[in-house]
Amino acid sequence: MPTDIAIDLKLIDHHCHGVSPAELDWKGFQAMFSESYLPPPEGTTEFQKPLGLVIRRFCAPLLDLEPLASGQAYVERRLALGAAEVNRRFLTASGLDSLLIDTGHRSNAILGWQEMGKVAGRPAHEVVRIEAVAEEVAKTGVSAADFPDAFAAELDKRAAGAVGLKTIVAYRVTFKIDQSAPEKGEVVKAAGAWFAKAAEAKRWRLEDATIIRHGLWIGAEICRARKIPLQVHVGFGDPDIYMHACDPTHFTDFIAALEKWKVAITLLHCYPFQREAGWLSEIFQNVYYDVGCIQNYTGPSSADIFGEALEMGKFSKQLYSSDAFGLSELYYLGQKLFRKGIKQRLDRWIAEDFCTIKEADEIVRLIAAENARRIYPVGEP
Repeated sequence: MPTDIAIDLKLIDHHCHGVSPAELDWKGFQAMFSESYLPPPEGTTEFQKPLGLVIRRFCAPLLDLEPLASGQAYVERRLALGAAEVNRRFLTASGLDSLLIDTGHRSNAILGWQEMGKVAGRPAHEVVRIEAVAEEVAKTGVSAADFPDAFAAELDKRAAGAVGLKTIVAYRVTFKIDQSAPEKGEVVKAAGAWFAKAAEAKRWRLEDATIIRHGLWIGAEICRARKIPLQVHVGFGDPDIYMHACDPTHFTDFIAALEKWKVAITLLHCYPFQREAGWLSEIFQNVYYDVGCIQNYTGPSSADIFGEALEMGKFSKQLYSSDAFGLSELYYLGQKLFRKGIKQRLDRWIAEDFCTIKEADEIVRLIAAENARRIYPVGEP
């Protein structure tokens, strides 16, 4: 039986990205809500999956369409309104307290964190992606011998105004790597090999485990000094990952080392490892986690994912995230499905006499914003 749990609280979206200012046509719009590098098979569309269904169901009314309007009608209406108006509608309707924005992915195609704050009408803060900074430094023409120190200096400079750092180590080399800090000579040698390969291929994507390990440890030192969290990509993502090796339990040695440094680690989206993330939050004092992004992709089943995240993880360790990228619809859906999912689960707990509305309200408050406010330097509400 539904209860009066307070689910309309303002949310701190602790992991999200900029949205596209482009006028997206039929093909461009669908590409923005697919994790594949390829279009859907001929004769099918991206709307024919759970995320496509909830876009049509819950987003269409905000564009003055009937719920479940066709995908074609949806894209046409979006174009008629214009990207700026669409982004304004969805972001201002998302009930956000503040946005913590990862600026390291396709930054030339989306709005920056300052612009995002203006569109949303809410405070926005930057989260700096470690590997992106390494790539930027490498492109400057720095020598391999000078790279380790130049990278460390630039990352420290970028972190000065940020509320957190982020690593995509799982994307690039998986968690199943040596997790100790490399010697400087190892980094110089690896940088030389990377620079030669990148110059030939004209592509500066960082995929060297030694350099990524260097980034992890200098990032960890910065986080310790500045008392900011380190965000860690987990599980679900583009097709260039090896999913089995993106299980965060493989990263236990590094997590344990940062626990001694009192550096908070936030495990991002986590699917299909939300149970493993919950377990890590139980045994390590410094581990926090969310199930952002995957709630959008699972749509009608998102409450089941949220239920698994609640199975044993501490209420004081779970965070809210949309992990929205490109489409402002993903901000709106992220909060919509979070509110629906947490209410569904807590209503069940109340009906089965595990807690009262008072306890349920506290759980919502913690996950919605209080946990994030405790570990990120975002100020008072």
